[in-house]
Parts: sequence; C-alpha cells; structure tokens
Amino acid sequence: MSTETGAVTGSETTRIHNIGYRSYDGPRLGRGYARRSLYSQSLRGSFGLGRSAKSKVLPMLLFGVMCLVALIFVAVAMFTPDATKLPVKYTAFAIYMQAVIGLFLAAQAPQSVSRDLRFKSVPLYFSRPIERADYVAAKYAAMASALFVLTATPLLVMYVGALLAKFDFADQTKWFGQGLVSVALLSVLFAGVGLVVAALTPRRGFGVAAVIAGLTISYGAVSTVQAIAWETGSTDAVQWLGLFSPITLIGGIQTAFLGATSAFPGGEEPSAGAGVVYLIAVLALVAGSYAVLMRRYRRVGL
Repeated sequence: MSTETGAVTGSETTRIHNIGYRSYDGPRLGRGYARRSLYSQSLRGSFGLGRSAKSKVLPMLLFGVMCLVALIFVAVAMFTPDATKLPVKYTAFAIYMQAVIGLFLAAQAPQSVSRDLRFKSVPLYFSRPIERADYVAAKYAAMASALFVLTATPLLVMYVGALLAKFDFADQTKWFGQGLVSVALLSVLFAGVGLVVAALTPRRGFGVAAVIAGLTISYGAVSTVQAIAWETGSTDAVQWLGLFSPITLIGGIQTAFLGATSAFPGGEEPSAGAGVVYLIAVLALVAGSYAVLMRRYRRVGL
C-alpha cells in the first residue's frame, strides 16, 4: 500500500511515496547458522560445487585420480592368485599420492582465502553476526574436511574392494581404521599449513606457487638430508630430521603408532618416544597455524 501527495510546480510534479518499510520480526538464526553456512559454502567450493564448470575440472580430476589409483590396487589384488591383502597398506596410500594431495591443497587453499582478501570481501562477512574466530574456524574446518574427503574416499574404495575379494575382515577393518586416523591427521595438518601460506598473499597465483614450493622443498630437503645422514652412519639423526617436513611428520606418526612401514632411508623407524615428539609437533603446528590465521584476520579492517 502506498500513499502519495503531489504538488504541481509549473510542468513538474513532485511525489512522496510511502513504500511501507517494516521491521523484521522473524527468527534470528545467529552466529551458529552463519558459521555453518560459511563452512558448507567453503567445503563445496573446494570441489567446485556451486561455481563455474571450469572451477570443477581440477578438483574433480584430482579426486578421480585418487579413486582410480585405489581401484587399480584393488584390481591387482583381486586378480593376483593367492593374494591375501592389498598391494599397498592403507597408511601408505597418502604418502604415495602426496603429489596429488599437495596439488589439490595448492589449488584450493588460495581459492578459499586469497579471493576474499584480494576483493576485500572479508569485511562483508564481519558485517554479519559472525566474528573473526568463526571465519577462521569455518575456513579451517572446510579445508580439512575437503582434504579428508579426498584422502579417505580412496581408502574406502580399497576397503570395500578388499572385502569383496574376501580378505580377512578383522585385519582389513583394523588397517582401514589406522588409515583413517592417518589421513585425518594429515588433513588437519596440511589444511593449516596451506591456509597460512595462502592467507599471506591476496594473489591466488602466488598462493598456489607458495604452497607447492613449501610442501615440495621441505620434503625434498628433509629426504635428502636423511639419506645423507643414513649413508654417513648417523642413523639416530634420521628419525629426528623427519620433524621438519609435514609429510615426514605424518609418516613418522604412522610408523610409530599405526603399524605403517617406514619410508625413511634404510627403513629407519621412529621409536615410541620419538613418535610422541612427532605427535606433539603436529599438534603444535595445527595450533600455531590457527593462531597465525587469527592474527592475520585481525589485521583485516572493517
């Protein structure tokens, strides 16, 4: 409904319209809903869902590669006479596929945070009933969840294939559980590292290159120094050098607690004591990544 009054001055007519603004008296969904919505949107965006077709190509291709490799392992086991287990342990799968996982993280971590910084849309989030802690928690949880989906789904494919091949149910279930714990730790650690690196620059291209360089250089450097230490007889140093790269951190924890075969030079295995140090280092990196992200977004002005 509208009312109007008119005053004619010469050939011009002036009208004042009452457009009927009303106060909103419906439900207020609050911070929890906003946080869940941001998490859901960020998780979907990691796989290109809700975005353009072009944005779906790379994440879905990498996801398909992970599942295809798992299917190949299942096929090899099923068609190998007298096989009683899969050719690759569940805990080893992510280590073998670290290049694909790293590429996924490098592509999607900057997409999750760099675009908001570049286009200065972060203050728009904070104009809603959402705070910086909500933003960081939602983005972190979404990235970790995306990595977990990427790494756990192939393990599920391998587990189902192993059961169809009539391998021992108890053994496969135990090993599958160990694999899930391993990729859960990897997902949380890699999500923190990737988001911190990506949040340092608003330019997506720089973020992609920085994440790839950080993962690749750290792993290559640690592996090289470990090999040198083993060749020179400093075998005790091998296990401690693994503390300086995200992928070797996960490998050390797997070997110490999850029954994985060591990928360190000479098959050196971290002791139980070293495994505790590895776990503490992972937890410290996760907490540190969250703290750095919180500090980063305190500097984003409203």
